[in-house]
Amino acid sequence: MRILYATIALIALCTVADARLSPLAPKPNWSRLDAFQETISKEDFVTLLDRVYAPGGAWRDSISIRNNDAAIVTSPGEKPYILKFASGSGKRPPVYWKPRAALPSGAPGKPLAGIKIALDPGHLGGDWAKMEERWFRIGNSTPVTEGDMTLRVAKLLVPRLKTLGAEVYLTRSKPGPVTSARPSQLRGAAADSLKQKGEAATAQAVVKESERLFYRASEIRRRARIVNESIRPDVVLCLHFNAEDWGNERNPRLVNDNHLHFLITGALTQEELSYDDQRFDMLVKLLNRSFAEELPLTNAMSGTMARATGLPPFHYQGGSVVRVNDNPYVWGRNLLANRLFTCPVVYIEPYVMNSRSTFARIQAGDYDGRQDFGGVARESIYREYADSVADGLVKYYTSR
Repeated sequence: MRILYATIALIALCTVADARLSPLAPKPNWSRLDAFQETISKEDFVTLLDRVYAPGGAWRDSISIRNNDAAIVTSPGEKPYILKFASGSGKRPPVYWKPRAALPSGAPGKPLAGIKIALDPGHLGGDWAKMEERWFRIGNSTPVTEGDMTLRVAKLLVPRLKTLGAEVYLTRSKPGPVTSARPSQLRGAAADSLKQKGEAATAQAVVKESERLFYRASEIRRRARIVNESIRPDVVLCLHFNAEDWGNERNPRLVNDNHLHFLITGALTQEELSYDDQRFDMLVKLLNRSFAEELPLTNAMSGTMARATGLPPFHYQGGSVVRVNDNPYVWGRNLLANRLFTCPVVYIEPYVMNSRSTFARIQAGDYDGRQDFGGVARESIYREYADSVADGLVKYYTSR
């Protein structure tokens, strides 16, 4: 444990000196972009930057567009990386995942045959949920724990998707973390993170920041390694539940709002692109053409989920997001999971956990058949979620 703690602290000290990195991020290996040389036209490259990944010219301080190539800022003191544009259609980008057009047509009754799907149940369950502040309880009611709820949805989806012919994998199958790191081992990295943000590294602040790095950085980075190096799926579905501010977790505020939205990678800001790792990760997503799969899949899935749940679209008020088309349910946003999974990713945010209507359904748990809620017969919230996700996948992969 002490060796791991010392190693993490040493890495943080060494990398900050010669690169601007997000907490726990490795220094990018820019030669990994060599595989994407001459695979994208200048027009498509700039269009994706402006429309999806770095709108409002956020990319202009770190990427210079020239006639036949782009000069990309790497790390301080290092030469820019030169990306050559394709003339004409260009070569197909090398990726481990298969786009819909390259997948075989499903056999009768097996519309998802040949498709490899990774399910990422968001957050952590059990006692870990309290650390994440994704837990609340009203009186003696059943605690509302997002990490346990997303895992329940995932475990309902696995047999359903397998029956439809898909290969299905989970990034986690238990309430606890998949990362081997623990907050106490991240204190050095937490102090550096606070310093980078210009905040005082008090003992209390370091403890809180080390917990945040544990569940928001180390855990997600470990899941990304599982996805990219072991599962290597055609698509990742990040399963989440949404929430409005509930205040004190033991005396939470219930609201009337309830809504649904989906997120795909996009909308990196100028500040985010000043980090070497985020700039590199964005370019990998842009160059591997994830967006071309993410958008139509998300469109299909948003349609089936909106019909099944009856939920209206969520509208961001401020924040770094971008509209990627005219679908009111779909937004581009820079999230670590979306960015690090180097394949198409759909990030699903249905239901407000502390809305009155959703809270009642959560308290009802999972059940067969239907129960009455406000005069409407509904299947369990978990089955409604899982079924509408499966229906969206079938809709997309059978529309060729």
